[in-house]
Amino acid sequence: MSRVTDDVTNWMLMFRWIVKLIRDEFGIDEARLTRSAVLETELGLSIETIEEVMDTIAGSFGIRFPAGTLDEVVRLEELCMLAAWLKGLYKRPGFISDTFEAAGRRVNPAAG
Repeated sequence: MSRVTDDVTNWMLMFRWIVKLIRDEFGIDEARLTRSAVLETELGLSIETIEEVMDTIAGSFGIRFPAGTLDEVVRLEELCMLAAWLKGLYKRPGFISDTFEAAGRRVNPAAG
């Protein structure tokens, strides 16, 4: 599934886009969709739902999440920063490992 991304030009707009996706597709109250929200425990998203969100992000932005993404990402902000980095809209997030960085760059040439 892909959605329109024409207006997403920086990581904050990507964050907003992802918040709307989760709100609209999975019925999570927007007030709970804060930067620090833990995807599984605070938002109640299952691994399968997080993977579905990632698939929609990947399809919409033309990026690929490397294997092991769910080992690197815990919070909503981390998912957004990672997606923005893979798209070339943000610097390398400090929370990812060097091994994961290399994998991300291999599958996403725009990762800066």
